[in-house]
Amino acid sequence: MKDLLNQIETLTTSFMKDASSQLDKGNKAAGLRARRASLEPLLKRFRKLSLAAAASGKRQD
Repeated sequence: MKDLLNQIETLTTSFMKDASSQLDKGNKAAGLRARRASLEPLLKRFRKLSLAAAASGKRQD
C-alpha cells in the first residue's frame, strides 16, 4: 500500500505541474499529459485496498 501511495503522490505532482503549465502558459502538450494522468487507475486500486483493509481490520503495508 505504501508503494501505491508513493505512485499516487508522483502522479499527482506530475499532474499538477502539467495542468498548471496548460493553464498559465497555454501549453497544449502539457494539457494532454494532464488529461492522460487523470485517467490513471491508481485511485481505484487504492479504494479497493482501503476497503479490504477496513473490512479485515488489519493494517495494510
